[in-house]
Amino acid sequence: MEEQIELRHWDELIPDALGLIFSNLSLQEVLTVIPSVCKSWRKAVTGPYCWQEVDIEEWSSRCQPHHLDRMLRMLITRSSGSLRKLCVSGLHNDSIFSFITENAGSLQTLRVRRSEMSDSVVERTAGRLSTITFLDLSYCGKIGARALEAIGRHCKLLVTLCRNMHPLDAAGKLLQDDEANAIATTMPRLKRLEMAYHLISTGSVMNILASCPQLELLDLRGCWDVKLDSQLMKEKFPKLKVLGPFVMDYYEMDDWDDDCSDYSDNSEYLAWEFEMGDYDDYDIYDGMWHDDEGRFEELELRFYEGNGEEAGILGWPQSP
Repeated sequence: MEEQIELRHWDELIPDALGLIFSNLSLQEVLTVIPSVCKSWRKAVTGPYCWQEVDIEEWSSRCQPHHLDRMLRMLITRSSGSLRKLCVSGLHNDSIFSFITENAGSLQTLRVRRSEMSDSVVERTAGRLSTITFLDLSYCGKIGARALEAIGRHCKLLVTLCRNMHPLDAAGKLLQDDEANAIATTMPRLKRLEMAYHLISTGSVMNILASCPQLELLDLRGCWDVKLDSQLMKEKFPKLKVLGPFVMDYYEMDDWDDDCSDYSDNSEYLAWEFEMGDYDDYDIYDGMWHDDEGRFEELELRFYEGNGEEAGILGWPQSP
């Protein structure tokens, strides 16, 4: 007599397992499709299980600023302090960066390229980023040596720093070694450092090499004023790989050109709108997905999470 195999229903999986499975889906699917399947799946996506790693970099480069703020606040709040990785592009103010750091107790990877936070907010909040090991501040034009020095003083576990700039940012400007010197002074444990298209001198690079003995990769592509003796580098730093300063390819040009600075209502990527309330009344309106060559032109998304008090605080309409 054959043994009966007990099959477990998908809605009976523990939230941790569901979160791991849902991590393979797109952000749109997790936020709009999964919650409508059943209550257990809805509970999984409204809790921290799906939001330990949040990567909305592609979406954030094409959304309107206030929608980005709302999305980040919602997802980070859902992570309930368990957020380990955050990738986002184009933070538009100090307030949202400060909010991220307030919930960074478990954060290890932070990627905030093309963002507009200031030196002052980084100086005030860097102490909350003590668990960071990977930090990408590329194309962040409003911060400088002060922010990097604060990060170096507080982020003692940091091993990777990306601080690349766009070639146009360097055109016609004088050498600026202050950021390189801040890195050399405060970040001795770095293993990977990217400083493409920075206006730095050979002396500041040698200062970094002397101060960061564990460095394995140094990206200097586009740092035209840096002149390194290849033979000396091989003898003194045999385990170090140096890229540049001459650029043999189009360094991140495609990635940069994809940046969207036009937030008009006619953009191909329109925003998602959220409403908060009782998720027992959760509803998704059919026909709001329009797929044009793989891009979503319009989506209205409603979330119901409690009694709607949070909606009033955030300025969102109350749930019906």
